[in-house]
Amino acid sequence: MSCVHYKFSSKLNYDTVTFDGLHISLCDLKKQIMGREKLKAADSDLQITNAQTKEEYTDDNALIPKNSSVIVRRIPIGGVKSTSKTYVISRTEPVMGTTKAVCKNTITLFLHNCFYLYNVSVT
Repeated sequence: MSCVHYKFSSKLNYDTVTFDGLHISLCDLKKQIMGREKLKAADSDLQITNAQTKEEYTDDNALIPKNSSVIVRRIPIGGVKSTSKTYVISRTEPVMGTTKAVCKNTITLFLHNCFYLYNVSVT
């Protein structure tokens, strides 16, 4: 029996996938890992990277030699989903002038406190 050691990037310890032969295809390795980890192929895909060389395996027909160690990352199938909400940011000036006054007062107070703390810590 041959094996490939794999670990998810967020985990500390390696697990092992066993197979017959000198190599395992990337597609077969992904299927075995998904089966062992109880992951659904419809939810995400796996990104497999050689732990020593940092080479990412991208071709499903690529052969991974026995006794290799790989790092596994789950990636969404359709890429990152955008949120359904759209926010419109207006760059116009506020109708009332209170926002500027509040910001100016807040900054002034902040700088005053910083100056005070600096003077207290120096003396």
